[in-house]
Amino acid sequence: MNKLFAIKIIMALLVTQFLGSCEQSFDQPDIQNNPNAVTDVNVATLLAGTELGVSMLHEDTDVRIASMWAGELAGLSRAHQGFGQYIVSSQSFSWNVLYPVASQARLIQVKADALGDKWTKGVGQVLEALVIAKATSLYGDVPYSQAFDETNYPTPAFDKQADIYKALQTTLDNAIINLSTPSGLAFAQQDFLYKGNVAKWKAAANTLKARLYLHTAEYENAISSAAKGIKSKDGDMLIPHGTSLGVDLNQNYDFFRVNRAGDTGFDGAYLPKLMQSRIASGNTKTDETALYNYYFKTGIIAPGSLDANTTDGAFMANSPHPILTYYENELIIAEAQARRNATSESLVALNAVRAGLAGGYLNGATIASTGRKYEPYTLNDFSATGIANPTRAATVQLALLNDIIAQRYIVFLMQYEAFNDYRRLATATPIVQLPIPLYVGSRKPQRFIYPQSEIATNPNVPTPLPDQFTNVPIF
Repeated sequence: MNKLFAIKIIMALLVTQFLGSCEQSFDQPDIQNNPNAVTDVNVATLLAGTELGVSMLHEDTDVRIASMWAGELAGLSRAHQGFGQYIVSSQSFSWNVLYPVASQARLIQVKADALGDKWTKGVGQVLEALVIAKATSLYGDVPYSQAFDETNYPTPAFDKQADIYKALQTTLDNAIINLSTPSGLAFAQQDFLYKGNVAKWKAAANTLKARLYLHTAEYENAISSAAKGIKSKDGDMLIPHGTSLGVDLNQNYDFFRVNRAGDTGFDGAYLPKLMQSRIASGNTKTDETALYNYYFKTGIIAPGSLDANTTDGAFMANSPHPILTYYENELIIAEAQARRNATSESLVALNAVRAGLAGGYLNGATIASTGRKYEPYTLNDFSATGIANPTRAATVQLALLNDIIAQRYIVFLMQYEAFNDYRRLATATPIVQLPIPLYVGSRKPQRFIYPQSEIATNPNVPTPLPDQFTNVPIF
């Protein structure tokens, strides 16, 4: 990542200044009045640092916990063994990066307004929405509407999750308006996600809107937004990485191979079992062996262990990591159309993803050609005896949904959206779920629990405090 070391220093300074509960970190007047705060960072530098923060939040411990709770990854040792067994406390989670990064995204907008810069403001709004969407999808009710004004709201209210989703749609609508203006200030050098490409930012905003509409089961809106979303692999929002230790390594590589080797792995996880079953299903149009080998490798950490492929696969030091992608966009369309029983339209979107996988593309990399096969499906493949209906679902709609949901689960490895699906699918109609087993006990984890720092400082934290087995309202 070009200039990443300098960006990390900037972001470290920014985050350090805003550690603490969210009401302290979101306040623009306080930022200006705090003698220790970073206030003179120009908007371009602030943009680069905030993108770094957003990138960190898509590869952090929270994402690993979400992956474990979705059954994709197994916790094997130390704290991650406990996480994998759903054992967490209020000390397990922190907003000390999440809300400061959201604060910087809002500050970008303030500084862009002062410059009359609509494009950069729009990018700031997309970044803000990405952070708050993560917060509310994982925690449920969180501060948002009052969180930027400490003078009037020193202990901000926790907004209802449904209201936050509506507010995020408005934030993204405003971002799209700003990104649609005919001219703005160039920001390519500071934008390591899209190199200043305003059209790509606009498409990403629409894909994020579609994701949120899928969460709220507003399928027509999801389809409409995705139609304006990321429409090719060139539009993927990917975090670039390099090979310099402590500078630009992929955080998954750093975790799996360098700092916490053996804390997690894929032995006993559901994802490799699902992929193995699909490979052995007799589906003559599909072979996911190459993708399986791209994700997993045996014996890296210990003899016989099934590990993240950090040598020549998805989790190398310089592997890009996804935030929003063309595949997600098309799979949103595929699922939403299938839920409307528009199976022909759904199949078009699913086959678009299969065409991309057939070409070997995934998250900025190319998968080996041996063991890679994704021929286009026909609706007959999802009939009662079809090759794409191994569970013998009663209808084409249900069989198609099952394949779409499985494909989402597979391409969402090490993305917290897999955990969102895990919970969302329990109530989405018609109900189609993957048989993801519980690691322990009889209850499925449903949410992250509020951090102790927030409980101690904000009397508006919901009471009684929900535990990790309490559903969030939206799901």
